[in-house]
Amino acid sequence: MEYQNMSPKDLLKIKTLGQLKASGYTPKSIKEELRDNLIQKIRAKENVFEGIWGYEDTVIPDIERAILSRHNINLLGLRGQAKTRIARMMTLLLDEYVPVVYGSELNDDPLQPLTSFAKHQIEEKGDDTPITWWHRSQRYTEKLATPDVSVADLIGDVDPIKAATMKLSYDDERVIHYGLVPRSHRSIFVINELPDLQARIQVALFNILQEGDIQIRGFKLRLPLDIQFVFTANPEDYTNRGSIVTPLKDRIESQIITHYPKSIEIGKRITAQEANLKGKPVDKIHVPLLMQDLIEQIAIEARGSEYVDEKSGVSARLTISAYENLISAAERRLYMNGENSTVVRIADLIGVIPAITGKVELVYEGEQEGAGLVAYNLIGKAIRTQFVNYFPSPEQKKKDKEGNPYVLPLSWFGEGNVLDILASQSDKEYKQVLHEVPGLVQVVTQMVKSLPEKEKEFFMEFALHGLAEYSQLSKNLLDTGLQFKDLFSSMFDMGSGADEDEL
Repeated sequence: MEYQNMSPKDLLKIKTLGQLKASGYTPKSIKEELRDNLIQKIRAKENVFEGIWGYEDTVIPDIERAILSRHNINLLGLRGQAKTRIARMMTLLLDEYVPVVYGSELNDDPLQPLTSFAKHQIEEKGDDTPITWWHRSQRYTEKLATPDVSVADLIGDVDPIKAATMKLSYDDERVIHYGLVPRSHRSIFVINELPDLQARIQVALFNILQEGDIQIRGFKLRLPLDIQFVFTANPEDYTNRGSIVTPLKDRIESQIITHYPKSIEIGKRITAQEANLKGKPVDKIHVPLLMQDLIEQIAIEARGSEYVDEKSGVSARLTISAYENLISAAERRLYMNGENSTVVRIADLIGVIPAITGKVELVYEGEQEGAGLVAYNLIGKAIRTQFVNYFPSPEQKKKDKEGNPYVLPLSWFGEGNVLDILASQSDKEYKQVLHEVPGLVQVVTQMVKSLPEKEKEFFMEFALHGLAEYSQLSKNLLDTGLQFKDLFSSMFDMGSGADEDEL
């Protein structure tokens, strides 16, 4: 049977160099390997990067072109744009198993030995040289670039003890303790956050990328390493920790720019896929589509906010963590009230604030607004943006007194009535307080098309939040929830409401 047609099970039966030769095996570089397997997948219409959403027409075609061109790759983009995940998924383009000389430190190809150990084994044992098989999952090395990374970590260093024990000179390759890069021979090697690598360490990569040799403590060693390099980096103007050295950038053939989801729908796919809801009673918690949109809208508002540093970006992890916290807020209420099911509430968004504050970098750290208040404002802006997709703008309807659907609810608050929505309220209490507001249910049933019965109160609360964001009502954050009241009367209560923060 030809080597190309052999199953993994048959390959693993090959134990010696002679058997490998008889199978018709021919060496192939890792870049050729990636290229050939990608061509097969493209022809078969297979999706190589399964689960990577939003890059179908932008980033993925660029990566495929780079692989077809046998290029080393630099993925350039802000945090949380799936750069590392893409690099890890490239292992799926490798052959399932490749042969290596048994016991070789650098996983030598039996027909193209690199180290003196492998060469000596083959010279001594010939076709009886034992070989083993290396699975593609092991052919991936990842290193996070930090200022303390040394040349010895990446390239290697001379081991004086080994030199003395074996009575060898320092220019003999056998005294070298190899670093991560040589040990990644025939593998994909990823350096994350490349600009954080000190310039002198970046310089050490020049020869490996271009000439295929390494230099250790002044000794030049010809070592034609076979490596697919993938680098990731934030834009250089973002990090103040360093930048990519120009000659190194010149040696990286393809630089591919990543981006955030370009639509709410793509964002929702990513969030649904990545959110860790294992063990949560998701079958008992109903999440309206509007709430899913609001979670994504918060990230969109953050990316355009004047308070958030746009150079740092807003990771997709924000929406993932926010969605997990949202479900947990509803779950906690479910347990507290001993209920069998519930619907998430707009007020539950208070519970996602910790997920927001840790994911945004303010333009000025420690500024008066603070991360907490910025998070409140982002939630408010998201509500305001989505509100007009379901309800008419209060600002426009205010001018039309007769046709203003919000007259009855606003009049009720104008009479001095106050409505509290508490985090721990049971569903029964929650519905009861919302239905106390006259005309609110009519606004929802008339304006929201195809309104599910179980989402009625959710949209009633959403209407109140929307009116507050359009300055028709006052909304204050309590220790245990939210309070709505007339905007005009709240102006006179500002002095007495010192313990409340307006949302």
